[in-house]
Amino acid sequence: MAKDKTIYTCTECGGTNPKWLGKCPHCGAWNTLIESVAESQSPVKNRFASLAKPSEVATLADIEATDMARTPTGHEELDRVLGGGIVEGGVVLIGGDPGIGKSTLLLQALDSLQRGFDASLSTVGPPQGAKAPSGGSDPHGVGKRGGTLYVTGEESGAQVALRSRRLGLDGSQVKVLAEIQLEKILATLEATRPAVAVIDSIQTVYSEQLTSAPGSVAQVRECAAHLTRAAKASGVCIILVGHVTKEGALAGPRVLEHMVDTVLYFEGDTHSSFRLVRAIKNRFGAVNEIGVFAMTEKGLKGVSNPSAIFLSQHSEPVPGSCVMVTLEGTRPLLVEIQALVDSGGPSPRRLSVGLDRDRLAMLLAVLHRHAGIACMDQDVFVNAVGGVRISEPAADLAVMLAITSSLRGKPLPKGFIAFGEVGLAGEVRPAPRGQERLKEAAKLGFSVAVVPKANAPKKPIEGLTIHAIERVEQAIEVVRSLA
Repeated sequence: MAKDKTIYTCTECGGTNPKWLGKCPHCGAWNTLIESVAESQSPVKNRFASLAKPSEVATLADIEATDMARTPTGHEELDRVLGGGIVEGGVVLIGGDPGIGKSTLLLQALDSLQRGFDASLSTVGPPQGAKAPSGGSDPHGVGKRGGTLYVTGEESGAQVALRSRRLGLDGSQVKVLAEIQLEKILATLEATRPAVAVIDSIQTVYSEQLTSAPGSVAQVRECAAHLTRAAKASGVCIILVGHVTKEGALAGPRVLEHMVDTVLYFEGDTHSSFRLVRAIKNRFGAVNEIGVFAMTEKGLKGVSNPSAIFLSQHSEPVPGSCVMVTLEGTRPLLVEIQALVDSGGPSPRRLSVGLDRDRLAMLLAVLHRHAGIACMDQDVFVNAVGGVRISEPAADLAVMLAITSSLRGKPLPKGFIAFGEVGLAGEVRPAPRGQERLKEAAKLGFSVAVVPKANAPKKPIEGLTIHAIERVEQAIEVVRSLA
């Protein structure tokens, strides 16, 4: 019996190599080549993986540009991340840690969509087969008569039904298919023609045309490619659930993220009741939007005021705490930055949770050089409350003021906020959309703000005293004068 020929496939770019190498010769990534069985080039396989027919060349100015109609899912926070709702023919990839609530949220969304489709059928509307308007939202799924389909590859239909009862979705009309073979899933999609289909999960789906095991690079890449083609050809919106690696990235080849239209990450601590859904890529909406959910006995519920979960409930101000206003997509959020400065040994530690650790070291150097505050013999720990991750540099000023407060042992004034980017020369640079940040802080009852001079509003904001500064040492002086 002939031995199967093996090849090594890169998980980043999908390139293949006949032998293992530490560095991928195609994309240059290190330690990404994994062993798999080479697929035979049979006529059936070539026909199965054939490319789409070429379309006619058109001038860009002659192509009609219309907004995509969106169907709300019934969950405001999920619609925010998706850009307003699901899009006909769109492909969404959502990943997250096991047990974090991906299947729960999608089952709730499908049930809400199904109820909307059933309601549209029971009301007087356009005739069968009528299309939805070309722009705006489509709240009842007009023209989408297929309903919903939940394809489960990790659970049985009975387990899905048990979860729906637990979530209080009594009498749900969502159709369920327990199947992992790609050809049968595609045949079911063509026969039932649903408006929305969930594949849970893409790592469990396999094609008979490939000999590798489910979850391998080749299977994930090919199955996702054919499901994407089916979505574009039939107009069904397909939502793929993806596994994540121990580093938190989506498992499988990186090309998987390039195939789909939207990539969502489900974040949060399994020991906490709050979950974040973050958009990393969205061809139909803004990126870096987040949706905030709370896990309850009846499933995930949207949080209307997410700033409340990122602020600790202190009866009185405490040292080392500073509140900042960050932007997540189009939404301003108030986040508490906590710092703890303690005496360290010969090698002091610098640890940050939710913030960039290298940037923390830079801010400590700026604080020493331009404000005369030395932490070289101190352990410095910085944390963003609530498990949120802050990547924008507008958090610099709040981090420095929290560190200074902890080092001095004196709390910042009650109702105090700060934001601004700090440069190596000690200057404080403006943050984008500063007016929206200040208005959000005033709306939540904050009364004192230290902001970059360029972010100072031309008209005063009621209830908010604003101190505009240009340099780090000015910010330190303002805080000392307020204490």
